[in-house]
Amino acid sequence: MADDKSKSPADASTIWGGRFEAGPDAVMEAINASIDFDQRMYAQDIAASQAHARMLANQKIISTDDADAIIAGLDTIRSEIEASSFEFSRALEDIHMNVEARLTELIGDAAGRLHTARSRNDQVAVDFKLWARAALDAMDGDMQALQSALLDQAEAHAASVMPGMTHLQTAQPVTLGHHLMAYVEMVGRDRGRAADCRARLNESPLGAAALAGTSFPIDRDATAAALEFDGPARNSMDAVSDRDFAMEFLAFASILSVHLSRLAEEYVIWCSAQFSYARLGDAFSTGSSIMPQKRNPDAAELVRGKAGRVIGALHGLMIVMKGMPMTYGKDMQEDKEPVFEATETLQLCLAAMTGMLGDTKFNTDRMAADAGTGFSTATDLADWLVRVLGMPFRQAHHVTGAIVKLAEDKGCGLEGLALSDMQGVEAGITADIFEVLGAENSVNSRTSFGGTAPGNVRAAVAAARKRFLD
Repeated sequence: MADDKSKSPADASTIWGGRFEAGPDAVMEAINASIDFDQRMYAQDIAASQAHARMLANQKIISTDDADAIIAGLDTIRSEIEASSFEFSRALEDIHMNVEARLTELIGDAAGRLHTARSRNDQVAVDFKLWARAALDAMDGDMQALQSALLDQAEAHAASVMPGMTHLQTAQPVTLGHHLMAYVEMVGRDRGRAADCRARLNESPLGAAALAGTSFPIDRDATAAALEFDGPARNSMDAVSDRDFAMEFLAFASILSVHLSRLAEEYVIWCSAQFSYARLGDAFSTGSSIMPQKRNPDAAELVRGKAGRVIGALHGLMIVMKGMPMTYGKDMQEDKEPVFEATETLQLCLAAMTGMLGDTKFNTDRMAADAGTGFSTATDLADWLVRVLGMPFRQAHHVTGAIVKLAEDKGCGLEGLALSDMQGVEAGITADIFEVLGAENSVNSRTSFGGTAPGNVRAAVAAARKRFLD
């Protein structure tokens, strides 16, 4: 009967059937249980179980009546969980046994037929893949939103001149729009990595059973199609032991977190009084408990810091998996928490960075003033010597270095030198040289594909909107 709790796997001593006479020690129960974190896979577990039940009935392995009762009971359990009225039990270890126990309470012995031709090994693998697939889809939307915010600022600042840096030293003038478009490309690659991960994980482990398959005449193609997999995993041992998808998920996540951290670090620099290139609004800034003048870009600092958690999650899972013999070991229970935590961390960081971009006011006057410092147009001078005087670049590099030294000695920029000063180094230089020495002239000249010229940036923004947002 449905109300006969003596037949329910809710009793810890009956989880394992006749092999064990007593329940686990409290310490064993604590280390063994995963329900505290894997309960978030309830929707995936129920969907996979319903697909499995339908297939079992279609293959005449269980009756249609039993399958209908199982499917209806699972619908009830989903509703209970979503209404927060479901009572999870650590004694039942995981989401699978918690659902099965409640199903037994609801429909009686028919619930016991659900586990025919499957194991918790393939069950957890399919649940985890379904969860990871949904997480990748959700994060793709988050990454797209970040790209949209970057593109909006890049378009607004396509012609805003700023210092381009190497070694955190002024190198050549660029535009702020061009600088921000670099991150659009980075996030585009991150989205590509996420899509690659999704494509590779999209094989169904369901029906691999414990490790060797099953003697029942199951239809793995049917369950794979019902769960929107591309097909069933081809090897039953690989199906239950594979956690490549989780490691690849965390590898993608780690690279994305590095990209977010790099942009966050630039925000920290730009918001400093020494740079004053950007100002965050109150929504993404904090103050100091002792220094009333402080305005700290804490959201950026936290995005930068949280990259360590995501990268650590990847390393942790790889260390778990490196010593695993075929096929399944309980060690693999450690696979889900790092993926869950990394996902939550990244979604928060993506939202924070997207919000910061929309909340930022850039100090374009300060950026433009700094763009010409540090002899940033020296390369333009060298290029002019090559282009106009036909000088070999290495010779032009040497001549330009001598002119830079002269300007440094005089305490002025290159554009501050007299024509006669430069002609004292290279007699062939004419007054036309001054057309390339200003920072704005420099960026306007960089029209090669992928260059920083404002027209290039506007075209790149338009193309990126079609590539990434349409």
